[in-house]
Amino acid sequence: MRRVVHGVGVAGENHFSLFGLPEQFSQDSDALERTWRVLAAKVHPDRYETATPAEKRLAMQWASTVNEAYRVLKSPLDRARYLCELAGHDVQAESNTRMDGAFLMLQMEWRERLDEAREAGDAGLLDELENEIEQARADMQAAVATLIDGRDDRAAAGAKVREWMFIEKMSREVQAARHVLTDRQN
Repeated sequence: MRRVVHGVGVAGENHFSLFGLPEQFSQDSDALERTWRVLAAKVHPDRYETATPAEKRLAMQWASTVNEAYRVLKSPLDRARYLCELAGHDVQAESNTRMDGAFLMLQMEWRERLDEAREAGDAGLLDELENEIEQARADMQAAVATLIDGRDDRAAAGAKVREWMFIEKMSREVQAARHVLTDRQN
């Protein structure tokens, strides 16, 4: 059965089809933003003030679906993970810690450098580490794009997504260390 709220979507659609976008990693962020604004306006609860309670609930559900889809598609990491999962490749981020040996060595090196920067209270060391992590993020995004869009190898992309998730975690830890250092200096 097709359920539509003012022309928005079909129950069971994936995020890409809901937004009318190709099921690929590379996306036009402007088109995503424009489509989200149109869809969000169509299902905004304010438009359903005089609707029946059932219509209000349905509109609220669609608004939630549209916003969640937008959140996932807007984030390159979340979009990559979602694409892997759509193809049946759960990245198992919580249970699978297997990673490339070279990447594991890099993780250890970053952790040691972060500890050194914290102990020394050295913003310069944090800057260097942050720049390296930013480059690793860009390299990982390019690698994932190639695996998903270029090779359609979502299993390999899933392994890279786990590594990318670590890069993001490491970035947050560097930012937290920076905030602590800034607070100490003030």
